[in-house]
Amino acid sequence: MPLEIACTNEEKVPVTASPKTAGGRPAQIDGALRVTVQSGDGTVEQDPAKPLEFFAVSGDIPGTTEYLVEADADLGAGVETIQDTVTLVVNGAKAANFGISAGTPVTK
Repeated sequence: MPLEIACTNEEKVPVTASPKTAGGRPAQIDGALRVTVQSGDGTVEQDPAKPLEFFAVSGDIPGTTEYLVEADADLGAGVETIQDTVTLVVNGAKAANFGISAGTPVTK
């Protein structure tokens, strides 16, 4: 089931997979998730110690990034690929303060 998430261009979003059977019961996959950027300015971060998780990392420019998430559902020697998509909508971070500073005094 496709997932749509949102963040600012200063953030990244953790995404966790919970594989299920067609009947909705918990299931396992063979190995880790394979996540690739299909379009957009975002990137992906994965930790090999957490095979069912990844970070959808925003790009610097507001916009949309499409991720393809794949895994091998066949726990045996064969490969039966299952797929899903994640859409990351990136909004520009808003100003939080003025960052006002003063310069060196000058003669008037």
